[in-house]
Amino acid sequence: MSFALYLVGFLLIIAGVAWALLTVGVAMIKIAITCVILLGVAVLSGVVKTRPKDPPKGT
Repeated sequence: MSFALYLVGFLLIIAGVAWALLTVGVAMIKIAITCVILLGVAVLSGVVKTRPKDPPKGT
């Protein structure tokens, strides 16, 4: 799976979470903080999942 596809999926999840928090009545600053944290988690996990494996070291 490519990094871009992984990130698009995670952005949809973040948008859904933000919409749910807005509907419940959470303050905008808390929604923004939550989105930034989730975006950081998305980038970190996307890099780990889509990074190619290191080639074995030959002697």
